[in-house]
Amino acid sequence: MSPHRESSVFSRRRALIAATSSVLSAGTIALLGGGRIAHANTASESDIAILNVAVGLEYEGIAAYAIALKSGLLDEATAKVAAKFQDDHKRHNDALIAAIRQLGGEPVTTKAEAEYAEALNVDQLEHQADVLDLAARLELGATNAYLGVIPSFSDSALAKVAARLAADEASHFAVLNLSLGRPFAPALGFGA
Repeated sequence: MSPHRESSVFSRRRALIAATSSVLSAGTIALLGGGRIAHANTASESDIAILNVAVGLEYEGIAAYAIALKSGLLDEATAKVAAKFQDDHKRHNDALIAAIRQLGGEPVTTKAEAEYAEALNVDQLEHQADVLDLAARLELGATNAYLGVIPSFSDSALAKVAARLAADEASHFAVLNLSLGRPFAPALGFGA
């Protein structure tokens, strides 16, 4: 992988960590946890901005799996797993977008698939293993981004939401990593 490609992929993940140095509101916590809030105006503009960074990252994951599924490089079993992971990212994104809207914000929109393809250098993917490697790197980046924001939260409920998202991403990473014949991640290997 070229240094530019690695930098591009992980810089978007680092943006989530940097953007979430502020603490989200209790209202956002309730929304992401599936609850309702009575006073949506308690969310600050920075809360909505942080959620929008997460939406952008989830859009990237959704697009990456769409590109993988259309590539013709995945065998049938792997395509089923990729479709499942893409659905997980859609569910994450739907929850994040609903929270933004309920808080009175406007969610960012997705980019054209071609923009994601260019940013991810998918033209360099030639084999199923290349696709799985890219997906594993994206999932690891997402895991570390969500784990990286947990210490920023003053409310334990929001930390729990971030942990739940990180758990999904870590699960995806583990499956992809093992499918590539790589060893398990070391103890305490995530979020470092």
